[in-house]
Amino acid sequence: MNNKIRIIIIAGTRPEVIKLFPLLKELERREKFEISWISTGQHKGLLDGLYDYFDFIPDYNLDLMQANQTLSLLSSKIIKECSSLFHKINPDYVIVQGDTTTAMSAALAAFYNKIRVIHIEAGLRSFNNESPYPEEGNRKIISAISYLNFAPTDLSASNLRNERAAGEIYVSGNTVIDALFFTINKIKNSEKRESYLEIDSLIDNYNKLILITGHRRENFGEGIENICKSLQFLAKKFPRNIFLYPVHLNPNVIEPVHRMLKDYSNICLINPLSYDVMIYTLSKTYLVITDSGGIQEEAPSLNIPVLVTRDTTERQEGIESGCAKLIGTSPKDIQKEVEKLLNDESYYQSFIKSCNPYGDGNASKKIVDQLIETENLK
Repeated sequence: MNNKIRIIIIAGTRPEVIKLFPLLKELERREKFEISWISTGQHKGLLDGLYDYFDFIPDYNLDLMQANQTLSLLSSKIIKECSSLFHKINPDYVIVQGDTTTAMSAALAAFYNKIRVIHIEAGLRSFNNESPYPEEGNRKIISAISYLNFAPTDLSASNLRNERAAGEIYVSGNTVIDALFFTINKIKNSEKRESYLEIDSLIDNYNKLILITGHRRENFGEGIENICKSLQFLAKKFPRNIFLYPVHLNPNVIEPVHRMLKDYSNICLINPLSYDVMIYTLSKTYLVITDSGGIQEEAPSLNIPVLVTRDTTERQEGIESGCAKLIGTSPKDIQKEVEKLLNDESYYQSFIKSCNPYGDGNASKKIVDQLIETENLK
């Protein structure tokens, strides 16, 4: 008789795979669990090579992404396909991560089928449903129906308590730090890959590397153009520094970025980097300019200042601790902050000396330990 606890892990985007991989490995280390991994394929192009790097294959690949697909159509397809698999596998728990359409739709499918939902990275809030959109709404829906909520920080846990979330709430740290340390160790203990050497050769002739990422819907249009205007100014003012921009594949990002920045010799526009190459690049970086989420957590663990080009952030802990600063998308504000970090060593050190609030790399172990304890108390 099989008395193992049946777990389904569902991921569709690159950040979900990165943040759930350490949890998968921790569950596999224990003998109490039978695990199935479902990929919805929400970030189909960005997942290339990621499963290979982590050396595992999803048990089920739904491959649901289509060009110009609406959020409502994608959600309905995920609910339908996941429900079918839930009936086949009959899991005890469904694990979702973060705030994507995949996470929200899979959690809803589990709820409709009376399966307990475990939410990883629960409780993040910007308190603005339009920023980020649709993520803020997605994570609120998940919190309303989760059985176990694993918050990365005390602030995230406090948000859930203030909302009177129905599920149990635990502070675990963020699994992205687990994945970061795994990757840093793997890089250190292996020969440099050709892709790492390409990054080295790219930055060898410059004093400092400034890394830029961005893809938020709320920055489409004027926001992205303003960021590009600031980079035009900074590239001219600091010709001995290189501004490296892995450009998101969304046409709303590609078009303005290439149109406005392609002719600057010290602005390097490249395709999105694989996860390990991105971490290798981050380890060489002096400063990050971003509207992305995970890098706001990763960079402080490597003592790298973060400038967040958004008006709100659900990762307020980094702002409050001083390892990141929320600056919006005004060209003057971006220029001012970058100049200050490049010219004022004491200001730069104030970011580095700040406490990283996102965990110590043991989040996955804490989550699995708590899950086992919860099962033992049933």
